[in-house]
Amino acid sequence: MWLGVMMSLLLMGNAAAPAVATSVEQQSWGTAPDGSPVYLYTVTCGQQVARFTNYGARVVAIRTPDRKGTVGDAVLGYDTAQEYLHDKRTHLGATVGRYANRIAYGTFELQGRRYSIPVNNGQNALHGGTIGFDQRVWQGHPTAEGVDFTLVSQDGDMGFPGTLRVTVRYTLHADALRIDYQATTDKPTVINLTNHTYFNLNGDDAGDILENVVYLNADRYTPINAGLIPVGTEASVAGTPMDFRNPAAVGLRIQDQDEQLKLAGGYDHNFVLNGRSGALRIAARVYSPQSGRTLTVWTTEPGIQLYSGNFLDGSFTGRHGRRYEKHSALCLETQHFPDSPNHPGFPSTVLLPGTSFRSSTVWKFGTQAEAEGSR
Repeated sequence: MWLGVMMSLLLMGNAAAPAVATSVEQQSWGTAPDGSPVYLYTVTCGQQVARFTNYGARVVAIRTPDRKGTVGDAVLGYDTAQEYLHDKRTHLGATVGRYANRIAYGTFELQGRRYSIPVNNGQNALHGGTIGFDQRVWQGHPTAEGVDFTLVSQDGDMGFPGTLRVTVRYTLHADALRIDYQATTDKPTVINLTNHTYFNLNGDDAGDILENVVYLNADRYTPINAGLIPVGTEASVAGTPMDFRNPAAVGLRIQDQDEQLKLAGGYDHNFVLNGRSGALRIAARVYSPQSGRTLTVWTTEPGIQLYSGNFLDGSFTGRHGRRYEKHSALCLETQHFPDSPNHPGFPSTVLLPGTSFRSSTVWKFGTQAEAEGSR
């Protein structure tokens, strides 16, 4: 009922909303260790402001109103490029790849040949290895409604085969930020791209996300082992803390004596999205009872990783001097499944020459009254 009411309101709002012009500004934001220039891009459309940087093709800020009309940041971030350069752990706001999420033991076989990726997460490779796309300086190209970022990942980069040419396009329309990924290769390879933005709809300086209410359009998820690697099967969410088909607070069951939650220290699981992979469809929705902000996520991807910020430990200080502690934010990483190259039954992540990888994700922001949030 609650989700249906809000979807109707969102659609009605779309129909009535007048067109709002988008502006894009580029400014110098320092230099990378190799001397490459780093830029900050500010995209404004009405009350919505999104900021990006070419270091990691990342989201730096998303400023959006709360239910009182007060504009504030709904994502974690830093004030300076140097802070992003220093942080090699959190992937804050970044485009991650060449293979987002984990590959078991950093190895996989493709067309009869075994490849090895540098491990950086225990025994596994995470988000592309020790120097993933989040640590690269991309080429930025301002557009009429956002920014395009391009990167060439050479054959053998982090052990992956093939020269990969990647474009990530951010466009801001009114209250919706769209991300379009496109990539080609000259040799068979594997690819899994996503964005690693940390959302806190209370506001980036306003406590943890345990009371944020989440809906996931997923009947199944992929259970993990102690290394946070999928065991290769899909399981029903019914009767488990993984069931977000009816909206529930992140913290409602996070302390349950559930083996999957114990293994991850919270939520760090891939959910199998309902509907046809490749078609843009609703994946998730988040509501903050505190601020009234809402976030609705659409994607063409087959999965989404719900991550409850379990490994944030106060090591890094963001805007407003706030230390990013455990559960300071959540991530909703639209993706193919973790470790897919080692699980033939999962949707394929193989990209062949002459074909193109394409993926789209849309984040729509809004607000709702307290009474509506209780439905």
